Amino acid sequence: MREWFYYASRPRVMKRALKFGVVVGLILLVINHGAALSEGDFSSERLLRMVLTVMVPYFVSTSSSVCAMKERAREEQSPSSEKNSF
Repeated sequence: MREWFYYASRPRVMKRALKFGVVVGLILLVINHGAALSEGDFSSERLLRMVLTVMVPYFVSTSSSVCAMKERAREEQSPSSEKNSF
């Protein structure tokens, strides 16, 4: 778990995840909450859902980056014959 947080807290991972979180999150926000927002529904429950809608793409991007970085580190430590196996 410590290794996961080490990779997740890297500036380039956080910056990339923030970009994806904002772009994809805003698109999802409009799709999922656009009608309610246009009607002025700003309840605390709605606002919590909106925050989670933006956070999910951030965490998905972070998780994907961390997994890719860990896999790359394992490949660099393993013999070259295993690098191209799926």
